[in-house]
Amino acid sequence: MEKRAVKHHRGRLGEALREEIETLVEGELGDPRIGLVNVTGVQLAEDGRSAQVLVEVEGNDEDAERSMEGLEAAKAYIRHEIADRLRLRRAPELFFRLDRSARATARVEELLDRAKRKSKTRNRDAK
Repeated sequence: MEKRAVKHHRGRLGEALREEIETLVEGELGDPRIGLVNVTGVQLAEDGRSAQVLVEVEGNDEDAERSMEGLEAAKAYIRHEIADRLRLRRAPELFFRLDRSARATARVEELLDRAKRKSKTRNRDAK
C-alpha cells in the first residue's frame, strides 16, 4: 500500500506539471503545427520517471494529428523547461495522448437529448 504523503506529493507534482506544460504550449511554442491545445491532465507514473500528458485539441482529426506531431517535436524542449521551472533533478519522460473524453461526453449527451425528444413525440402521438 502506498503512503498517503507520497501519493499526495505525486498529485501535486502532476498538477504543477500540467500547469507548466499548458503555459508552454499556449504561449511559448512557436511551432505552427500546434493549434488550440488544452492540457486536461497529467498522470504521473508511480516511480515519477514518466508522465502521460492528456491533451484536448480543438478542430478535426487532421488538426489533432498535426498538433500531436508538433508536441512530439517539442517534447525535449518542454521537458528541459519543466526541469528548470520546477527545479527537478530529472523531469519525467513525457508521452502526449489525445483526451477524447469531452468529445465522447458531448456525443452521449446528444444521443440522450435525441432519445428524450423521440419519447416526447411518441407520448404526444399516443394521446
